[in-house]
Amino acid sequence: MIRYETNSKKVLPGQTFIAIKGNTVDGHDYIKEAIKNGASLIITEKPVKYSVPSIKVPSTKEYLKNVLVNNYAHQFKDMKIIGVTGTNGKTTTCYLTYQFLNKLGYKAAYIGTIGFYLDGFKKPLPNTTPDILNIYNLLMEAKANNCEYVVMEVSSHSLDEERIKGLKLDIAAFTNLTQDHLDYHKTMDNYLKSKLKIIDYIKSDGSLIVNNDDFYAKEFINRFNNVTTIGYKNNSDFRIINDRCSQTDTLINFNKDNQKYYVTTNLISKFNVYNYLTCFAILNKLGIDEKTIINETKDIYPPKGRCEIIKAGKGICVIDYAHTPDAVLKVIKCFNELKENQIITIMGCGGDRDPIKRPIIGDICCKLSNHVIFTNDNPRTEDPKKIMNDITTNLKYENFEIIYDRAEAIYQGINMMEENDILLILGKGHENYQIIGHEKIHYDDHEVVEKWLKENYPLQKKYIN
Repeated sequence: MIRYETNSKKVLPGQTFIAIKGNTVDGHDYIKEAIKNGASLIITEKPVKYSVPSIKVPSTKEYLKNVLVNNYAHQFKDMKIIGVTGTNGKTTTCYLTYQFLNKLGYKAAYIGTIGFYLDGFKKPLPNTTPDILNIYNLLMEAKANNCEYVVMEVSSHSLDEERIKGLKLDIAAFTNLTQDHLDYHKTMDNYLKSKLKIIDYIKSDGSLIVNNDDFYAKEFINRFNNVTTIGYKNNSDFRIINDRCSQTDTLINFNKDNQKYYVTTNLISKFNVYNYLTCFAILNKLGIDEKTIINETKDIYPPKGRCEIIKAGKGICVIDYAHTPDAVLKVIKCFNELKENQIITIMGCGGDRDPIKRPIIGDICCKLSNHVIFTNDNPRTEDPKKIMNDITTNLKYENFEIIYDRAEAIYQGINMMEENDILLILGKGHENYQIIGHEKIHYDDHEVVEKWLKENYPLQKKYIN
């Protein structure tokens, strides 16, 4: 067990409490609670006397990082750690890799947006890449359970804040870089620089997998020696020859080492071709041969809320986490290619987050959909009306309506569907909450669709994938 804690409520007798000042909460305000729960030592930035010994340091954040690296990082040297970064595709790529490894008899854990997985789902996590103490605790749990591999999403925030400090990656992968998180990074150049930091964590004999078709691919390729590329470009190591998507699966034809391979996946859309092949390249680098990977593919499925299809009424509902301009564009374009009738899209933008992308997303939705319903998606402390104004004020289209209540918006969307229509419910995916103000309220797009089905089609088979 790691003998350090930053959450006063979780302190166990004998642990050291490190008072961290965060964006909204200051750990120094909870020192008395930590002592009450059994803290035997306090690490603080403020020179105040406590009933237990304390050490004053210039930065408790730096102290925590250094003490974890110096005391615990060496314990993970026998585990193979795989880190995936990029704007979109991290979750699917990591979750596919986690599934494959376990299906093939290797003990693996997953850390990322949809939670901590070890022998199945273990627990939700607060961030795509948790804080450094949480990461180290999860790795300790994986080690205690004899995991050979840990597959983890590595966000730009985590690289900026050194949340994976001390870890050494056997394999890193870069999926893509498109506009997101500019409320934090301010510029795309800063965003790129944060992503590039993942290279510093790769072992000297490790590997880097790069999406060769991405605009920023060369920035990664030119900074590391052992690089494997995937993409449609002729110079890609895994060169995609063609693909064929349907509403239930995708056939991929690719070339590697002058050998052609054909595989049918349970994934949908062209962007999942990249995710699948990134996963394929990771597994291949770990020594798993092509035939074995292809044979196992039929039993591998996307994570919850990633192009998940539910039959509902006269058409189908697609629940997806797409919330960046690039991801929204790719999802809507994909289903435009697969549609038999109309596309109806439900979309919102998060509050207290990058406002620059809002009108861009609004334009994409209206341009590529027959009808759009804009709705709430974690408004947080921002006025939902302001968010809607940002999305819609300068739109050149009139094929949209605004319904602030997300459940009501979904009901409206399903009720609007004609024969073979597709309803895209975008933005929340796996999330089972709405953040309104500072309060996290239970809410799940899946549950809303299932509630509609129960009320209207109680005997209908719901899930297509």
